[in-house]
Amino acid sequence: MYAADPLTKIGLMTCLEESPQITLTVMEEAETVVVAVKAVDSSALELLRGLPALPGSRFVLVVSGGWHTDPAAVAKHGIRAVLRRAELDAAALVRAVCDVGAGLAYLPPTVQGRLLDQMDRIQREVLGPRGLTASGLSSREITVLQLLSEGFTLSEIAAKLSYSERTIKNILSAVQIRLGLRNRVQVVSYAIRNALI
Repeated sequence: MYAADPLTKIGLMTCLEESPQITLTVMEEAETVVVAVKAVDSSALELLRGLPALPGSRFVLVVSGGWHTDPAAVAKHGIRAVLRRAELDAAALVRAVCDVGAGLAYLPPTVQGRLLDQMDRIQREVLGPRGLTASGLSSREITVLQLLSEGFTLSEIAAKLSYSERTIKNILSAVQIRLGLRNRVQVVSYAIRNALI
């Protein structure tokens, strides 16, 4: 929990302490951190970078102002929920913290729309012309991984896609190296875990 204003911090902590679903801990050990800021802007992002949170921590922001930064900053800085202070109650804060802890996001609809527009533009203008997807894998690589996950052998995949077996091996090897994984099983597991296939 972080808030520059001590009264805000006490109020937010009181809301969370009363919930049996949430265990408060020091920020250095927390997977989900609640941070009160005036607005989502460059100073708020700088604040998040300077907090002593765990690498990969997710942030729930309680905001009294507006959104004044690139929507892509959401993912880059670990922001997973943005709650407007004027509309906040204890139940909404607890629900957001629990949702973020479970891997969900809770963002204002306008931010969601801007993020989706940005993703669409990146896919159309940057990734698509290069044969890539937002996952960093090409559509061909995704197809090969999908077939491999369905139990097809390398020779069956090669025949199905009209490639040589050597090409299929090269595709899998390139993905394995790019992702820093040890074998094909790890590559397929990674793709499934990250909803790429």
